[in-house]
Order: sequence, then structure tokens, then C-alpha cells
Amino acid sequence: MPSNIKVLLVDDNPMVLEMLRQAVAQFSSVSTLTDGADALLKAIDDRPDLIIADYTMDAMDGRQLVQKLKSRSATAHIPVILMASKTDITEKLKVLQDTVEDFIEKPFFLKEAAARIKKVVDKISLEKMAREAPGESVLRGSLAQMNVMDLLQSLDMGHKTCALTLSNNGDRCQMFFSDGQINHATYGDLKGDDAVYKVLSWTGGSFEINFSGSSSEQTVTRSTQGLLLEGLRLLDESNRDQEENVLEA
Repeated sequence: MPSNIKVLLVDDNPMVLEMLRQAVAQFSSVSTLTDGADALLKAIDDRPDLIIADYTMDAMDGRQLVQKLKSRSATAHIPVILMASKTDITEKLKVLQDTVEDFIEKPFFLKEAAARIKKVVDKISLEKMAREAPGESVLRGSLAQMNVMDLLQSLDMGHKTCALTLSNNGDRCQMFFSDGQINHATYGDLKGDDAVYKVLSWTGGSFEINFSGSSSEQTVTRSTQGLLLEGLRLLDESNRDQEENVLEA
């Protein structure tokens, strides 16, 4: 898991803050604050990889915090997720749509909020790994750190153009991305969508991303998100069939 990512949580509601801290701490290193002004000072002094802030806070609210962060060169590129009501997101925060990484609508289910945050954390982790390999166009890692679905979501969110090679116990799958969308995939004799579905359940093995790799071949028929949704459906269907076979036995 990408625990190398430092997340700063900012919310003046202690209960919400602690619930989110426990959830986000499962996949990142978390610090918490209850005040926007303190969060700004913290970001300047010890830059986090991601800030998650509530919009409605006393003194300095989430929108003011974003504006202060973006006005300083040292903090301008820190990704921010804002938590706010649906009305505030659509009416008051629309101007920040291209500035923040994501919005989380309040009230929220903790599991769903954590899943949205994890997608952003995975993307940041992948970009951080790439930055820490200077001069190299190839990034290597373990699927124990980041599984196949997390990888695909990260490359999609990051709009990456690259070649992704997955290896596990002698099996090998290669996928080619263009602006985050898989256009070609191979796994043995399989090509396209079926090749992608074959490896979505992999949690072991290794990955290699070649950021200079590409393919003009078009064998995939769905978007990256479409492939993930259909792959999850197929996995659920397969698991149900296995459970039924066990019951019948």
C-alpha cells in the first residue's frame, strides 16, 4: 500500500476528523488539524502530499485555505480534496472545480469517502515513485504495494500514456495506455478486453511502467473505468458460481 504518502486532514469536527483519520491511516501516513490557518502553516513548514479539508470551518474555511495554498509557490502544487455539502459544491465551490483534486459530498458514508480518497492517494503515489526515479522512463514495483485495479485507476486519473507490463508466476500481461485509456492489451493468446479481465484479480507479482511505450493497435472496446466495472462484475459472478458449486457439493 502507498503508505509513503503524507496526508493532512483538516476538520473542526473532532468526531469526523477521528473517523477519517482511522480510515485514511490504512493506506497513508496521516496528521490532523482542526483549523485552516494552522493547516496553512503546517503545509509551508512540512509539505504534505495531499490535503483533505472541510469547507465550513471557523476563521479560515476550506475555500480560503485552497486560495492561500495556491497563491504560494511552495504550496501551489499540493493536491487538495474538499469536503462540503452538495449545495455548497454546486453553488459556492464551482469556481474551484479545476483547482482541487476532488470533492467529497457531505454527509458521506465513510467507506465510500475512503475509497475516493484512496484513488487520489494511489495516483499521487505513482507520480511520486516516478519522480524519485530521475532520468529513467521505466518505473518498477510490486503488486503487493499496489494491485492491478489500483494501478489502472491511477494511470487513468493521471491521464498517462505508457506501456504497463504485469508479471505473476511466469504469466505476463501487457497493456498500452493513451491519455489514461487502455487501447491495446495482450495476455498469452488473449487480446483486448479479455486480456485485461484476466489479470484484474492479481494481487501478487510485479509491474513495470514504461512512460515512453505506446501502441497504435486498438483492441480494447471499453474505457478504463468501463473495463474495471465490467471486470468487477465478472469477478462477482465467478465468486457466486464458486459458492453455489460448494453448496451443491
